[in-house]
Amino acid sequence: MLFPTLEFGIFFLIVFTVSWGMRWTPNPRKWFLVGASYFFYGWWDWRFTLLLFGTTVFNYLGGLALGRTERAGLRKFIVGVTVAVDLGVLAFFKYYDFFLTSLDGLLTSLGLERDLPFMEVILPIGISFFTFQGISYVVDVYRGHIQAEKSLLDVMLFKSFFPQLVAGPIVRAADFIPQLHAPVRLTREHVAVGVVLILSGLAKKMVIANYLATELVDPVFFDPTAVGALDLLVGVYGYAIQIYCDFSGYSDIAIGVAALLGYRFLPNFNQPYRAASLQEFWRRWHISLSTWLRDYLYIPLGGNRHGEAARYRNLFITMFLGGLWHGAAWTFIFWGSFHGAMLGLERWVQKKLDEFVPSHADAPGIFARAGNFAQHIVGVFWTFHLVCFAWIFFRAASFGTAWDYLRGLADWSTANEHVTPFLVSLVGLGLLFQFTPRDLGRELALSLRTLPSPLLGLLLGFGILAVWAVAPEGVAPFIYFQF
Repeated sequence: MLFPTLEFGIFFLIVFTVSWGMRWTPNPRKWFLVGASYFFYGWWDWRFTLLLFGTTVFNYLGGLALGRTERAGLRKFIVGVTVAVDLGVLAFFKYYDFFLTSLDGLLTSLGLERDLPFMEVILPIGISFFTFQGISYVVDVYRGHIQAEKSLLDVMLFKSFFPQLVAGPIVRAADFIPQLHAPVRLTREHVAVGVVLILSGLAKKMVIANYLATELVDPVFFDPTAVGALDLLVGVYGYAIQIYCDFSGYSDIAIGVAALLGYRFLPNFNQPYRAASLQEFWRRWHISLSTWLRDYLYIPLGGNRHGEAARYRNLFITMFLGGLWHGAAWTFIFWGSFHGAMLGLERWVQKKLDEFVPSHADAPGIFARAGNFAQHIVGVFWTFHLVCFAWIFFRAASFGTAWDYLRGLADWSTANEHVTPFLVSLVGLGLLFQFTPRDLGRELALSLRTLPSPLLGLLLGFGILAVWAVAPEGVAPFIYFQF
């Protein structure tokens, strides 16, 4: 069940109406939302609702066990076992075939062929997201950041809440569970924010992302040797905008739907392509994942506490595993490793520049501002193109396709077939959005909150119809469903 479909519209209308009708009975309302969330997840394959339920109960019991003991050794054992089981489940479903295929290829190349236990493992939608939520819950209880939740119902709703279940954002228990303990309220501001986010998310996904995918990105990445260099150049820019509009559009819809049900999620994107460094890019891109990797991987590895060499190592390991999290393919591993290496190199270069290049601080005001502005523009341009280079490997089906793509960028002898003024305009529009006022959406929501509720509902309905009218036919799956 995809967000921009009639099925989801009917489903959400029922959930919205019934849940607010039950707002004076908190526990029955929570049970209803859990049931609706499991129905939403089971729409794809009901068997995996058992997996979701099983991991939820296991994390709940792990949290209870941590809350009932203060013995340091036992607490460390409990959190270790719980996290290991979570990661084991994720590894089996997501990486079993990948590692076995890689091992088979290695043994064959060494002349050591073996009959390995291959099996066709179906990847459950959203397993990476709800696994990371479960891990963060248990680790936060272990660290004492939150109390162990005594209500299984609240933990079930935390892990299964349908707006963020299959493609994020990764919601922390400390941000969500306290909202379950408070009276639920639907304010005009909630509704206005929800309307603005849902409409902006639908426009980004259904119009910009879908047009770029079907008319530019999919054709040029299918066979880079058959298209011209301009197609390839605009195609990689197009993919940068497509994946941003696709994933941030999903996040906007998820946050908006949650707002209409009375719950608040933190933002997941903040104009990432205006970043002037890779470090800033990762503070703006998929914020729920980047902060998760920082808090539950980079910092436990040692962070920057043990010298520069350890810092670079920890950055690389974190981004390497972040690439592996995205998918069981060597192209994803290269993508993560590239970002890890570049983050380390960026810090090293900046450190050297700070040592040897005089600061603009002592220069006359106008010259200092000019120097800082020029440095910022160069940083934005350089960072965007580093990110786009890495996107080629993220999107390509194989290393062979990625190399063909890079070689094609240097060959301007082939005719171009896919670049049109319309598609170039969409790419330009997607880039323009990165430099609009940062609080534009919030200001728009605040201006709409004075409207009567029925008028806000009509605005949402007509906005959805307008997006549907200009969108291409069909609904392409969200890119992050595969992760």
